[in-house]
Amino acid sequence: MDRKTKVGIIICDRYRRCAGGKCLRSMRAREGAFSIYGDTELELVGFTTCDGCPGGNIEYAGDEMTKNGAEVIHLATGLVVGYPPCPYIDVFKTFLEKRYGIRVVVGTHPIPQKYLDMHTALGTWEEDRWQPLIAPTMADPQTRLAYD
Repeated sequence: MDRKTKVGIIICDRYRRCAGGKCLRSMRAREGAFSIYGDTELELVGFTTCDGCPGGNIEYAGDEMTKNGAEVIHLATGLVVGYPPCPYIDVFKTFLEKRYGIRVVVGTHPIPQKYLDMHTALGTWEEDRWQPLIAPTMADPQTRLAYD
């Protein structure tokens, strides 16, 4: 590993008690949205919640993470798979990119199969706007089952 990328993760506040196990596991294994890094060393420089709708902590979190050297901020998979998915995800991504000049990736760990099944049944992700948001975390069936 020749290069290190510093990463921040923002999770949905409804999962505020989450210990980050799936996100950190996928970061170590380069699965889900972390697959883009290949063998690049990753350093987690921030992990926090959005602070609930409409994202009162997004500005502070972005500021703190970039001060800690974050080069990329991941908006956790929970923002996409929760019921309902985050209505502000596009706003968060655009704000963080423009305000801090930082790359923002939607997703962390692969979408668990049980969430894919439910959202498929509900028709949640049928709109075209969801396809680029779920694509980074849409793993193969075996990997999705491993994250159930």
